[in-house]
Amino acid sequence: MKLIHHGAHRGVTGSCHQLFIDDQRSLLVDCGTFQGRDAERHPNPEIEFPLSGIFALLLTHVHIDHVGRLPYLIAAGFDRPIYCSRPTAELLPLVMEDSLRVGFSRGRRLVDTFLKKVDRLLRPLTYGEWRETTAGVRIRPRPAGHVLGSTIFEIELSDGRIVVFSGDLGPASAPLLNPPVSPPRADWLILESTYGNRRHANQTDRVAELEAVINKTLSNGGVTIIPSFSLGRTQDLLFELNQIFAAYESRQHRSLLKQVDVIVDSPLASRFTEIYKMMTRYWGDEAQRMLEYDDQPLVFENLVTVDSHEEHRDTVQYLAQSKIPAVVIAGSGMCSGGRVVHYLKRFIGKPETDIIFVGYQAHGTPGYYILRKGEWVQLDGKRFEIRAAVHQMTGYSAHADQADLIRFVEGFEDRPGRIRLVHGEEAAKEALAAELTRLGHVVD
Repeated sequence: MKLIHHGAHRGVTGSCHQLFIDDQRSLLVDCGTFQGRDAERHPNPEIEFPLSGIFALLLTHVHIDHVGRLPYLIAAGFDRPIYCSRPTAELLPLVMEDSLRVGFSRGRRLVDTFLKKVDRLLRPLTYGEWRETTAGVRIRPRPAGHVLGSTIFEIELSDGRIVVFSGDLGPASAPLLNPPVSPPRADWLILESTYGNRRHANQTDRVAELEAVINKTLSNGGVTIIPSFSLGRTQDLLFELNQIFAAYESRQHRSLLKQVDVIVDSPLASRFTEIYKMMTRYWGDEAQRMLEYDDQPLVFENLVTVDSHEEHRDTVQYLAQSKIPAVVIAGSGMCSGGRVVHYLKRFIGKPETDIIFVGYQAHGTPGYYILRKGEWVQLDGKRFEIRAAVHQMTGYSAHADQADLIRFVEGFEDRPGRIRLVHGEEAAKEALAAELTRLGHVVD
């Protein structure tokens, strides 16, 4: 048994891991896109490893850095089962259609052909149930708490050994999903380490921090821009903004209708939100309790969704002329493209603007440079002065922090035989490895 990493071993993005069961057979776990500095080291997205002997692909979740190279994998001739959770099977076509139109093909026929191929290969799994994939090899998915459908995979070999891929693990305080539950045992644990050297704010502090910025926006009539990934972070923010506005209205004894605009400018995020609303059975305990008295916790009276490019252009112009405060949630999450760039170009030079980062910013992306709070940032080839207030709210990260990761490892009934850290910058991996080693774990 051996493991070859085709991405996300020396960095965070481009997740793709090949586990060899024996000399002839192997399976892939994820096949994602490189971003930021990782993309500079891996400029060619095409598949450069042989596909012979690969009997299955396991998808941990649908973020682009885990599934974005799937079109290239299919184009290279991959024609084996693709295993994932049922929510991931629902979300994947939306992600793939968007990804294809941006970086692969805009032809409707090619997009439809690819989606039909993927649909034919998909094998949705039920959480907690074992499934045989090939002779003597079984897999079992568990919820990972990262985004809807995110999965921890247990892989049981014919000799009884178990390899566990954590995928991306969610934090203990995720608004909509429950935290991951550790499997019973692992002879080899492949563990993400994105925030292996950080601690997130707790839920109370996180909401208070967001509420403080929103109150500032309401008082100064400015614009709060939140670059957010379409899946996961956007839905978490809507869930908690709903509560923040309800509390504000209760304290002020007045409605905020027509007093503030909350704009989700991402057709993909809106479509994801619809799927979230259809799959409430996968929500966590906190969200389930809210459903008892609010059957639409992702929808509120101030919310406006923007669909077409013409609507987007008009919305940017409207906000520039309006005196009504606004909160804008738009992609991409790292400001490397998408509609958020147009809002940044228009408002990043205004002191009454606030920019909130709620997710990881890869080295080399515009989001990374804005977060460093320099004097300027380059957007669409032009320099823009940064006069906006910049905030980082790691409490909204969809990734587990160091405490969450340690809790996950310590939660195994039997201590993992050995641990390999992936999906992290070197500083994060080194810090997490040191802490795990201190606790007596073997990190290879």
